[in-house]
Amino acid sequence: MSFSVGIVGLPNVGKSTLFKALTKKHVDIANYPFCTIDPNVGIVAVPDERLEKLAKIENSEKIVPTTIEFYDIAGLVKGAHEGEGLGNKFLSHIREVDAILEVVREFSDKNIIHVHSEINPKNDMEIVNLELIFADLSTLNKRIEDLEGQTKSSHDKKIAQALDLFKRIQKNLEDGRLANEMLFNDEEKNLVKSLNLLTIKPVLYVLNVDENRIGEKKDLGENFLKISAKIEAELSELPSEEVKIYLQELKLEESGLDKIIKICYQKLNLITFITAGPMESKAWTCEKGARAPQAAGKIHTDFEKGFICAEIINWQDLLKSGSYSAAKDKGLIRVEGKEYVMQDGDVVHFRFNL
Repeated sequence: MSFSVGIVGLPNVGKSTLFKALTKKHVDIANYPFCTIDPNVGIVAVPDERLEKLAKIENSEKIVPTTIEFYDIAGLVKGAHEGEGLGNKFLSHIREVDAILEVVREFSDKNIIHVHSEINPKNDMEIVNLELIFADLSTLNKRIEDLEGQTKSSHDKKIAQALDLFKRIQKNLEDGRLANEMLFNDEEKNLVKSLNLLTIKPVLYVLNVDENRIGEKKDLGENFLKISAKIEAELSELPSEEVKIYLQELKLEESGLDKIIKICYQKLNLITFITAGPMESKAWTCEKGARAPQAAGKIHTDFEKGFICAEIINWQDLLKSGSYSAAKDKGLIRVEGKEYVMQDGDVVHFRFNL
């Protein structure tokens, strides 16, 4: 099950520097717009301290974390929805990702040109958001026109409901609000999904600040995260022990990159369940609310088809017990059926018929 996050923003805000730090891949970084034309793609492990701990008590030969794909997408400029710059490519690449990570420049550097000649984070965010809104309005206008034509020859309630929903989203966008700020019921969610809107995707805003501001304490809200891409790039080149020392010097509990990965994972409404044994301790991804057979299907489709039950224990209870067999002796392992809703941190063994 693959999930992807697109790193977007205006040119020269630090997108490619951040991407390089995230993926430890070499990408072209230059002081001019559109250096990144085709999106670079990197697969990044989701940090999870539970895996290493469980691997120790199970004597696992290897540890396999769950992953997210990050796309480094070309810089956007004002007028992208009309084809300015690399607008059409930019927008088409965003349509392919599940979530958006928008890098916003707050750092000052005379050697790096700002595309609008001034550091103004609020203005930069508005430019990107408006381009996404304009692109979605173009999509909606076409769908609404089509549905209005259908209502003239049909009295189908479903068509009327879709038309009403699309007009509500249209009004929301015209008022300058993203579609992800709206609430939809389950039936509406399916209709919205068919539109493949850019503004419906979850967004995390990453404020790229000067190095001396990284230690500032300020609550920016759940959709904002402050980092220094320059510091993150330096951290990514260091051995793990030196990273810990550097973070202590900066008075940071964890790197900005680890925070980004974890928050993106949460914004995608994902949870992790774990399988642990002598061969490997492995993290698996499923959507929040998934039932046990659906989770089993993430491992193999045959597991879902032939699902019998799931033996489940919380990862902390397993650690406290010291081993799977000890936990079983204590009666801590539960047998759950088809209706069980998976929880983050479940350690599971699926039973199934082939």
